[in-house]
Amino acid sequence: MKFTDLNLNKQLLNALDDLGLSEPTAIQEKSFSTIMSGKDVVGIAQTGTGKTFAFLLPTLRLWSFSKSPYPQTLIIVPTRELVAQVVEEIEKLTPYMNVVAVGAYGGTNMITQKDQIHKGVDYVVGTPGRLLDLFLDGVLKSKKMRHVIIDEVDEMLNLGFRTQLKNLLDFLPAKRQNLMFSATMTQDVQDVIYTFSEFFEKIEAAPSGAPLENIEQSVYELPNFNSKANMLEHMLRTDDSITKMIVFASSKKMADVLFEHISPMFEEHVGVIHSSKSQNNRFDTVAKFLDGTYRVLIATDIIARGLDIHGVSHVLNFGLTEEPERYIHRIGRTGRAEEKGVAMSFVQEEEKHLLAQIEELMGQKITPVAVPEEVVISEELIPLEVPSEYVPFNNHKMRTHVPSGDAFHEKALKNQKVNHKVRHVELMKIKYGKPKTRPGKQNRKKKK
Repeated sequence: MKFTDLNLNKQLLNALDDLGLSEPTAIQEKSFSTIMSGKDVVGIAQTGTGKTFAFLLPTLRLWSFSKSPYPQTLIIVPTRELVAQVVEEIEKLTPYMNVVAVGAYGGTNMITQKDQIHKGVDYVVGTPGRLLDLFLDGVLKSKKMRHVIIDEVDEMLNLGFRTQLKNLLDFLPAKRQNLMFSATMTQDVQDVIYTFSEFFEKIEAAPSGAPLENIEQSVYELPNFNSKANMLEHMLRTDDSITKMIVFASSKKMADVLFEHISPMFEEHVGVIHSSKSQNNRFDTVAKFLDGTYRVLIATDIIARGLDIHGVSHVLNFGLTEEPERYIHRIGRTGRAEEKGVAMSFVQEEEKHLLAQIEELMGQKITPVAVPEEVVISEELIPLEVPSEYVPFNNHKMRTHVPSGDAFHEKALKNQKVNHKVRHVELMKIKYGKPKTRPGKQNRKKKK
């Protein structure tokens, strides 16, 4: 099927032609007519299969010019990088249309975003927390909202956005079309989907766990960080086919340690990105990776589903993930569209059970590759690899518990006091030697 076979207008076809695109992907082809019919849709497809265009093309086809300043479409995504990416994709598809798209995310001044929305907007793309703030401030209104799109539902749940998603429901119009896309369908994802829509059509283009055929996968068995770092250094020095490599680290600390180890050897060709980096730093790092300044990008899973970077030649799992599905998302950063890609994994002995889970999910074995002889296998562990001993907090200040015996005990002698109530009359007698009385009624009568 060609894009010309779909019910697209001339403006969108011209934009697709400018982008050099002629054929829709499976998820784009399957979801187009269903979304155009007005039904709620749940799309299940892997990263890199064209999900963004799958919901943008039909909603842009349904878009109509309006003088109203209120948005027609709301798109909810998990990360700031994905906000910027979706806005950019909208701009790519609308050079021949008067569509205005605004991105909204935290970590930056909200006043600028408010001003942009006040001027009038057709598409608002944002993260759940910032969108909720804009609704609460009364800046963002849903009077003309026809489409609500939630992208990467499962990733939003992993990042803890469940409460914000449910709170956003209070501000959305009852009559709307819900479009929800996810790479996996778990019970948590289903629960969130049912809060937005009970009647929807499920479209599945590529089942979660199905490996992409154009990605060559391999695994190297290495014992520790230093050995892995030596292997990575060897690859970068000897393999010229590595033009753009994403290296996935298991944690932010591990990403920083690997960056400090590798970057001095390759000057200004290595970058690192994770959620603790500032917004400007994250955008600058991604921009340098896109334009080729950085050959290697060290990242945590925040980027696995948050960015659409074309031309990634290699993906390296510096450490395996605890969730087999995340492995699929990671390697999906390469081999996009019809391109070929290479995915490699460094596996330690204690990670072999994770490798077995990944292979079981995919239904195939990953090719093991011998470590070259020139790569130094180190026995030295870095601090992150050394198990830490448990030391009680403020142990020197902790009081030792001494059994106190029975709950009842005799009072000390000084505390053995008995309270005697002394009447006022008795006090007066002690003071004056005789009772002090007031004239009674009888005495008052006699005086009269």
